[in-house]
Amino acid sequence: MKSVEMGDAMKEGMRRLASGVCVISSRDSKGEAHAMTATSVTSVSDSPASLLVCINKSTRMYTAMQQGADFCVNLLGCDQEAVSNRCSSGDQNDDRFDEGNWLGDQAIPYLDDALGVFFCRQAESMEFGTHRIVVGEITSVMVAEGGSIDPLIYLNGSYGKVAK
Repeated sequence: MKSVEMGDAMKEGMRRLASGVCVISSRDSKGEAHAMTATSVTSVSDSPASLLVCINKSTRMYTAMQQGADFCVNLLGCDQEAVSNRCSSGDQNDDRFDEGNWLGDQAIPYLDDALGVFFCRQAESMEFGTHRIVVGEITSVMVAEGGSIDPLIYLNGSYGKVAK
């Protein structure tokens, strides 16, 4: 094993943990829509039903989360790599919503063709290091009907899919 600075070592180690790819979407207090790709998403509890997301302070989504905005967690399928790429780079602006089947013009935007969508109300949040940790109480869930469940996976810096 090689020895490196702790932050780099943590990142190197986490590259070995496969994660499902999600897009977090929200609206800030001005009504501006935001979307960002995230792999730091996990369930917290089923009573109350809740999820945890981590938002980097350097993103525009951070301000919306700091303001207590409601949000959606969109679970991406293996055919939605382009959506993930669009929401993971550059400035957050309206062209993020040019890729994918987005709905919710006035409400929180969500991907109608996602494997699942969790609509959340912020219940708790805190700052830690470079991120804001947000716990959202789930208010509604949409799950794709029929077909197989083929999530988009992120591992060692690249996309993949589950081998069956």
